[in-house]
Amino acid sequence: MSGRLILVTGGAGFIGSNIVARLCEAGWDVAVCDRLRSAETGKWRNIAKHPIADFVAPDALFPWLEQWGDRLEAVVHMGAISSTTEPDADLIVHTNFTLSRDLWRWCTIKGKRLIYASSAATYGDGEAGFADADDLAALKALRPLNAYGWSKALFDIYARREADRRSAPPQWAGLKFFNVYGPNEGHKGGMKSVIAQIYPKVAAGETVRLFKSHRPDYADGGQLRDFVYVRDAAEVVAWLMDTPGVSGIYNLGTGQARSFADLARATFAAAGKAPRIDYIDTPALIRDRYQYFTEADMSRLRAAGYQAPFTDLEAGVADYVQGFLARPDPYR
Repeated sequence: MSGRLILVTGGAGFIGSNIVARLCEAGWDVAVCDRLRSAETGKWRNIAKHPIADFVAPDALFPWLEQWGDRLEAVVHMGAISSTTEPDADLIVHTNFTLSRDLWRWCTIKGKRLIYASSAATYGDGEAGFADADDLAALKALRPLNAYGWSKALFDIYARREADRRSAPPQWAGLKFFNVYGPNEGHKGGMKSVIAQIYPKVAAGETVRLFKSHRPDYADGGQLRDFVYVRDAAEVVAWLMDTPGVSGIYNLGTGQARSFADLARATFAAAGKAPRIDYIDTPALIRDRYQYFTEADMSRLRAAGYQAPFTDLEAGVADYVQGFLARPDPYR
């Protein structure tokens, strides 16, 4: 390894592998830290098309950092337990908080930049809105609904407190990802985007099922989310690598909420099929906690200088379906 070196943790995962692809395109030497699991169904295909500079097992992460730290310019920390239904809270807090805290301390001591994945799950039910104020009082006021969201909020608070104490990496940024979709999410099972989940039925011309609305102010399928294409997420990370003066916690969505019905119709259109949508009751176990609206306030990232447009829903779904899901090789 002789060029500019970045380490991407979780780099064989969904968002991480798209970041790896973008940084390789930009000419960085990119090392990946991850677990690949099964050779048959595992994540190695997500990074197989990209000339990664090194691969690191998670258990060897800190010895690797000590060996290569002098060359390393930044850590992009995407590694996490990302399932909102994971039952093991100890595993969640160890993976999502403790490891992040240790990476923060290492990057601070060594003077290396750190970009990390936060989440829109930190906003809880959204009643307080989705403005990404990153002062300590605003972060402490958030009330996530599950252990995953809490673990991400906990680290955001830690990062802000340490930065206020001037004990921070030279650049640090937490990105609150909203509903990200796109290539390389096939390994995620039930946590895949709705597009990936319904595409086999769409391609076959079959009926897909969405949740009914259980609120009078929303039509069936009218529940709204901020759906952001993963290429845009990777583009923001690449911009941060080129903009070392920007630090803080920022939303990463499009700033425009769209309905699940819109998403399904866009998937049918991309596949050249007439829409066939039916609606089923939202499961009783999640009905009382089901979010009906998320929309990222993107004003702070724009004010920080990020000016590239975000892909609109129809264009993003068309690119995903036609460029990846409909092809024999669906990997980026």
